[in-house]
Amino acid sequence: MTPETRYASSGGVSIAYQVLGDAALDLVVVPGWLSNLEATWEDPDRDAFYRRLAQFSRLILFDKRGTGLSDRVAELPSLEVRMDDVRAVLDAVGSQRAALCGWSEGGPMCALYAATYPQRTSALIMVGSYPRMMAAPGYEFGRTQEQLDALLVEIEHDWGGPVGIDLRAPSRSGDEAFRQRWARFLRMSASPAAAAAALLRMNAQVDIRDLLPSILVPTLILHSANDRALRVEGSRYMAERIPRAKYIELQGIDHLPYLSDSEAITGAIEEFLTGMRHHEVDDRVLASVLFTDIVGATETAASLGDKGWRDLLSRHHEAVRHELQRFRGREIDTAGDGFFAAFDGPARAVRCACAIGDAVRPLGLALRAGVHTGECEVIGDKFGGIAVHIGARIAACASAGEVLVSRMVKDLVSGSGLSFLDRGQVSLKGIPGQWQLFAVER
Repeated sequence: MTPETRYASSGGVSIAYQVLGDAALDLVVVPGWLSNLEATWEDPDRDAFYRRLAQFSRLILFDKRGTGLSDRVAELPSLEVRMDDVRAVLDAVGSQRAALCGWSEGGPMCALYAATYPQRTSALIMVGSYPRMMAAPGYEFGRTQEQLDALLVEIEHDWGGPVGIDLRAPSRSGDEAFRQRWARFLRMSASPAAAAAALLRMNAQVDIRDLLPSILVPTLILHSANDRALRVEGSRYMAERIPRAKYIELQGIDHLPYLSDSEAITGAIEEFLTGMRHHEVDDRVLASVLFTDIVGATETAASLGDKGWRDLLSRHHEAVRHELQRFRGREIDTAGDGFFAAFDGPARAVRCACAIGDAVRPLGLALRAGVHTGECEVIGDKFGGIAVHIGARIAACASAGEVLVSRMVKDLVSGSGLSFLDRGQVSLKGIPGQWQLFAVER
């Protein structure tokens, strides 16, 4: 389920933010170059990375002003203004003190914030970051002007495609589905000239080397020795100059933290902030996942008003939970009008989906539902993994009143008395290949 996007006001500018998880520890992630909160959840790798962090924190995400879902601005902000945006978001969610985690160009702002507001910073974490982007006397391992110019030319001529993927995600640069997701993510995050190139030029002017000794909060620095986008020497430089900083050198090949080093990064952050590290995946099981949501929910809510919609949604939830109990389904998550449940048998999942549709029809509601069976990661009391993403994407393809299933489900329920109509092969957003779907024949 995608977290709800809310807005905080910072100097008259609206900053989009989301909150995931409910642990006592607040953790703010300041993204790298660009971000878009809605597009974030379209990528299974980013989705899993953030949900892992939310297992031990109340995770706070936001789009910087000028990018993503936040207000576009005539001039891109300084680090000082960006710090004001972070404070506005923290105030909006009622956080008095938080750990800040900045990756790539998000790191310098987090470092400045930690030095300026130590009373509101419980810890500082920098991942694949730097104190200065460009090379300078005494700091020879930054980017050269020629490298910066080459990236600016690539932005100018190739924006719309997977710009920078070879440097940022070499392990996935040959994956066509990933390339398409990355290109879409960039397009949704910023326009080429107004934000992407201008933001890069601005970041090239940032230099926080002199403030490093003033950072007194607990600090963790992580960087891959094989990072092609930003050299590891920049993080080594910071670790030597920030008092009592803990430095961990990683062995993956990607600059993006949610790819080859994802498990090492999330585990290290958890241990640093909580004193304990849990395995990312406690177990793997074969399960049938069911996703449902109400068709036309926004229009129905608008016609009923807030109180009427709340009452209807309460009756919907009651009906869904009654059927889940009847068919031995396990409620995993719910957000708004959608449910995510797991079953130990595909036939029960399909029959439960049909029963839920029948149960809410007298309420004037029509549901779409999707069922898929696959190996799921059991993470505490939650389910994760690619099978979950496939189930959600299948549900999104269903029409009003329709229950769609994957070929895996259809094959597994052979002999159960269930019958299906072939809906043909479709592309599922963010999932490689073509998927043959079937509608339950009612």
